[in-house]
Amino acid sequence: MRIAIIVLIVWLVGVTCRSTWERSQIQPGELTCEYMADPSVLDVRQPRLAWINTFASSSERGQKQTAYQIRVASSEAHLNQADLWDSEKVISDESIRVKYQGNPLGSRQECWWQVRVWDKYDHVSEWSAPSSWRMGLLQKEDWKAKWIGAPWQGEEALAKPLGGPNARPEKFGPPAPLFRKAFEITKTVEKAVVFVTGLGYFEFYANGQKVGTDVLVPNQTNYGKRPNLPNALINVEDNFRRYKVMYLAYDLKDRLKPGRNVLGAILGNGFYNPAKFWTEGYGSPRFLAQIHISYTDGTEEIIAGDETWKASQSAILMDMVFYGENYDARNEQPGWGTAEFDDSNWQPVAIRQAPAGDLVAQSFHSDKVTERIRPISIKKLENGNYSVDFGVEISGWVRLNNVEAPEGHKIDISFNGNQYSGDNSYTFKGGGPESYAPRFNWFVFSGVEIRNWPGELKADQLTAEAVNTFIQESAEFETSNDLFNEINKIWRRSQIDNMHGGIASDCPHRERSAYTGDAQVVCATVMQNYDAQNFYYKWMQDMGDAQDKDSGYVPNCAPWQPGCGGGVAWGAAICIVPWEFYLQYGAKDVLDDYYGDMKEYIRYMQTWVDENGIMFSQRKGASGEVLQWFNLGEWVAPGELIRPDLVHTFYFWTCVDIAAKAAELLGNPAEGAYYQKLAESTKDAFHKKFYNDKNKSYGDYGGNILALRMGVPEDRKTGVLSTLKQNIATNKGHLNTGIFGTPGFSLKYSLKTE
Repeated sequence: MRIAIIVLIVWLVGVTCRSTWERSQIQPGELTCEYMADPSVLDVRQPRLAWINTFASSSERGQKQTAYQIRVASSEAHLNQADLWDSEKVISDESIRVKYQGNPLGSRQECWWQVRVWDKYDHVSEWSAPSSWRMGLLQKEDWKAKWIGAPWQGEEALAKPLGGPNARPEKFGPPAPLFRKAFEITKTVEKAVVFVTGLGYFEFYANGQKVGTDVLVPNQTNYGKRPNLPNALINVEDNFRRYKVMYLAYDLKDRLKPGRNVLGAILGNGFYNPAKFWTEGYGSPRFLAQIHISYTDGTEEIIAGDETWKASQSAILMDMVFYGENYDARNEQPGWGTAEFDDSNWQPVAIRQAPAGDLVAQSFHSDKVTERIRPISIKKLENGNYSVDFGVEISGWVRLNNVEAPEGHKIDISFNGNQYSGDNSYTFKGGGPESYAPRFNWFVFSGVEIRNWPGELKADQLTAEAVNTFIQESAEFETSNDLFNEINKIWRRSQIDNMHGGIASDCPHRERSAYTGDAQVVCATVMQNYDAQNFYYKWMQDMGDAQDKDSGYVPNCAPWQPGCGGGVAWGAAICIVPWEFYLQYGAKDVLDDYYGDMKEYIRYMQTWVDENGIMFSQRKGASGEVLQWFNLGEWVAPGELIRPDLVHTFYFWTCVDIAAKAAELLGNPAEGAYYQKLAESTKDAFHKKFYNDKNKSYGDYGGNILALRMGVPEDRKTGVLSTLKQNIATNKGHLNTGIFGTPGFSLKYSLKTE
């Protein structure tokens, strides 16, 4: 009997050990769809899925995925049945951009999915935790809603002020509009989803409460046609490949109740109606909403924007992305978004023209409040104002917390890093504690000066809120050099301060424009520090959309604003950013998406290449004269700018070289060979034209850097490196390059100087 028990124990231990060993040593997690976790709305009919494998137990070397299985269902409860798609076991190590290949997906389809993987021993993992996505409105006819606006406004955008870049309008537009719609619910709600957008910015409300945590939405795009673009200082034909307006989706099931309900919205001007010298507006603010309610009895109801909605003016007296925001709480209408509110004095809304842009799902991260910061010091100045220091420069706003003042008392907030994009004022309604934060503008500051504060300012009455497009750090940077660590910290702050609306601007306070030159210069660094897949996936679309559909020209800014100067190196972003995206994230399909756009931009560039193989753009402005803001070379070196033709030729070579490599990767060797030959002939022309044998140099201020990045002939390399070292020594160890030469200092060559 004892022997039998021992044998049984040994057998059980063996089974347990074998069971443990046969379990996969890797486990999938961090599921994303179209580079987002649980996207609330998509209009990609075959979404691309991805996951990250981690060690399930041990950290065995050489472990890898050898196969995967994906299952997709119409609800979480149906995942075992996989009623939309079961990939079954697929022998593959792919874990990114795996295309959905199940049943066709329709509008408003909800999808739940999981994945499991096999390791190198062919042992299968547990199923991942479920993730989900929702399809948007996929057909134009799905949209029943009408665009609505304030009846006291017309269709047109506010006029740009006369008098140059720093001019301000004599008066701003009317207060931001409020909209509301009351309706009854008499059945039990099973599902309720709103598909909604507003131009330039909007906030959506259900029964008096804001829905979602997004701010400054929707993301910025070229919303539609602007007839005055060809007449601007930097004139670009309004002939872009595509125009878009992004809409969002929010789940409303828990926001609705039996009986009377109210939906509401507030609209801001945003970049749709900016009234600034270097911009061009589209029109007055407008709003679109469509709510789908499914009841447990199987019936459905659609509540859409139409003439039955009502409008009134809000307490936001002025909101302009280049001028600030003013708020008068005396004009508030308490409870305006609730069922109990009397809206008999409100006006019927006006029906507005639909923007020319296609309605597309915003399957991209929006702006969020990403950090809240308390004051580190408060000082009362001799003039009675308060100076408040928050210790770090941010892009965002200041929130007032439970402040009391008499009715009509007005405070003004000035931001110490924000001389170009306006100030902020608040007028109290009186009668108790009041809280406030701006809605439709952001400011740049590390400190503020507040005029006319009521009484003594206390630290808990102010909070600085940092605002930027949501993005997660994915790397740590630490060296033994404190200065390097601090520089990287400052750079990261500067980077996210500039990220709004799914683009990165040149500066968060003045122009606020999505320069393509800035994009291509820094994209690799951003991708190495952040999970920027979703961010650049959106911005690359903006660049492709802004390409001239006839000439192939890519403008200096995308989405386009007609005050953005640049040149050949700016448009080169259409080649460089997708290539860096592929290198950093392995997304070969992105190369496929943009290879055609690359070829079109190269075709445009070739119109400026002379018989010697040198590119020198001389694009003309509206006056018929060559306009420097179309033809910049470097920007901006602390001295003489290196020759534009050198920079233009370098970037022509860069784009052609990328196209050659992309063609090979995409299985097009004939085109790859063509572009490779063109790249080699361009390189030869560059070396022949710009090398000075006497000086052993291609020119200071970055000329030698660009030449080395291209590849200097071996018999010149030692001399060019020596000259470059001398240049650095002459500048006492400092760089004298601009934005395109500076990244070249990541060369593999040692440039150590005494």
